[in-house]
Amino acid sequence: MGNKIKQFEIYWAELDPTIGAEIKKTRPCVVISPDAIQNNLKTVILAPLTHTFRNYPSRTQVFCGNQLAQVGLDQIRCLDKSRLHEKIGKCSSDEAAKISEILVEMFSLEA
Repeated sequence: MGNKIKQFEIYWAELDPTIGAEIKKTRPCVVISPDAIQNNLKTVILAPLTHTFRNYPSRTQVFCGNQLAQVGLDQIRCLDKSRLHEKIGKCSSDEAAKISEILVEMFSLEA
């Protein structure tokens, strides 16, 4: 990847090999790791997109290539940057805010 990868950009990413219920194949993924990770490590944290819509609290919708998709925040992965291919879009500020809100809720400590 010659260009700097930025949070909330969408890239084609190779997810295979996978096991069991993990989302498979090469598919669009949203970068959810902060820019400091991409700038300093050879890995990136992503959430895959799917057209299989589920009513899970860990999912939210985004537009990718003029198509509605769901971000599978319950399927977060850390991948080597070599698994990323072309950039295909970027989440809107509203989509990014919703992704962030869900991540904070997912990882907040419960009393």
